[in-house]
Amino acid sequence: MTTTTTSLRPLRVDADRLLTHLDRLRAVGATGDGGVTRCAFGREDVEGREFVAALMREAGLDVSVDAAANLVGRRPGRLSAAPPLVLGSHLDTVPGGGAYDGAYGVLAAVEVARTLQENGVVLDRPLAVVAFSNEEGTTGTPAMFGSRAMAGCTEPGELELPVAGQDRTLAEALDAAGGDSRRLGSVRREPGSVAAYLELHIEQGPVLTGSGTAIGVVEGISGRLTAEVTVHGQANHAGTTPMTDRQDALLAAAELITRVPLLTGPDGLVRVATVGDCAVSPGAWNVVPGRARLVVDLRDMSEEALVAALGRLRVMADDTAERTGTRIEVAEVQRVSPTPCDPRRQESVRRTADALGLSHVTMPSGAGHDAQWMARVAPTGMIFVPSEGGSSHVPHERTVPADIANGADVLLGCTLLEGMEA
Repeated sequence: MTTTTTSLRPLRVDADRLLTHLDRLRAVGATGDGGVTRCAFGREDVEGREFVAALMREAGLDVSVDAAANLVGRRPGRLSAAPPLVLGSHLDTVPGGGAYDGAYGVLAAVEVARTLQENGVVLDRPLAVVAFSNEEGTTGTPAMFGSRAMAGCTEPGELELPVAGQDRTLAEALDAAGGDSRRLGSVRREPGSVAAYLELHIEQGPVLTGSGTAIGVVEGISGRLTAEVTVHGQANHAGTTPMTDRQDALLAAAELITRVPLLTGPDGLVRVATVGDCAVSPGAWNVVPGRARLVVDLRDMSEEALVAALGRLRVMADDTAERTGTRIEVAEVQRVSPTPCDPRRQESVRRTADALGLSHVTMPSGAGHDAQWMARVAPTGMIFVPSEGGSSHVPHERTVPADIANGADVLLGCTLLEGMEA
């Protein structure tokens, strides 16, 4: 984790204009507590997409919506047949989320295109700015739909799923947003058809702000393994069952919950481990719990570490079950492999940050991003800027104006590096 600075002053974006656009987009779907709700394919999401489409046109981009309802702005390059450089992120939010998650990356990419236009810069290769559809997956449909479609990784039957709160299927929502559910396969891009993909994003964590570092050079997106843990005990009357005769499923689950953090740390295996859900049955105040269900989330940049942590969790569960007189099952329910960022794109971020005199640190992303699917199509790089207080997906999500500008300037510099090497 080395910090490097220089005194060079390359081309920069119009930071005030970018901040103004962020504020205007924040008003679309604004909540009373300062948050934003633009759930995918809802009225606010469509309004936000229309606003950004207008900004794309002002930046000289040719705007279209593909079959997956991804909003795309294109700019030609000197070599029209060269694979394009793609910049992007998403515009949808979680309910009551923040104004910067996703939206910052899209608006900064639009600002990069506009800066190139205003300075008469024509890249060797074409440039595309993409606002991917349904990244958050908060409508009851699988997340990162637009980027998965571009990577050819949507699931059979996905289009028939209902969109929560909208009384229509995903196919109907796509078509209403300008997509074409019948031609979803046309969105797929083969490896090599895109020169590189770059995504600028707020960190959504405390590392950068805690260390006073300006730029995060993302080494990769953490893999995730989700396990469901079911504790089987014996339900019985809470008033008449002696403590020594109980098989309390919740008590056993609570003990296991306190042991999950041991999967991390100096003697652990993975970077983070979380129990984020617990359901108790029968769920009555005067009944000894007979069953408890936990969901455990493990994340790390090593798939081997994830598998080893799952094995250790099973050993912990067997030990807890033996001592509590319960039976505990541990089942893997989902695994997403780690996605390393391309080394050359990481170096582009470092070179650009150095040229701008910005400190930087190499770090993993704990959250998922569209970049993890685009990495199946093209060499991928990610740029992080600090999240004040490490907060995200909440109304008080904030990144200070100087960091907003710094990240966009780094994205611009990387675009010049990547775009002039066709």
